Amino acid sequence: MSSTINSSLERGIAFKVEGRYEEAATEFQQLLTEIPDSCDVHHQLGLVYGFTGLFDESLEELKMAVSLEANRIDIRNDLALTYSMLGYFDEAKAEFQEVLRLDPSNQKALENMQYFD
Repeated sequence: MSSTINSSLERGIAFKVEGRYEEAATEFQQLLTEIPDSCDVHHQLGLVYGFTGLFDESLEELKMAVSLEANRIDIRNDLALTYSMLGYFDEAKAEFQEVLRLDPSNQKALENMQYFD
């Protein structure tokens, strides 16, 4: 990843952390025009969309990130939490189960699986 792209990603994350979601979304959307297959950018944009109530878009971005890097536990956990928050409990459980398949001691997934028993 070039230093310019990395700087843009870091800037977008900083905007997100500061609660400047519109600016973060713009930064991530612009990045996707340059690197459309970036798992990290799709992940971050999915989180921003979730924070701003764009839940369908959030799920699409998070699912895209998972499709690009299926073994990323952090993204699968975020997708599972988003599913859970939206009431898609079967999908949430399946994602948490996949996290536990990849990392049987993952604390976040273990804690959240308690809600599905």
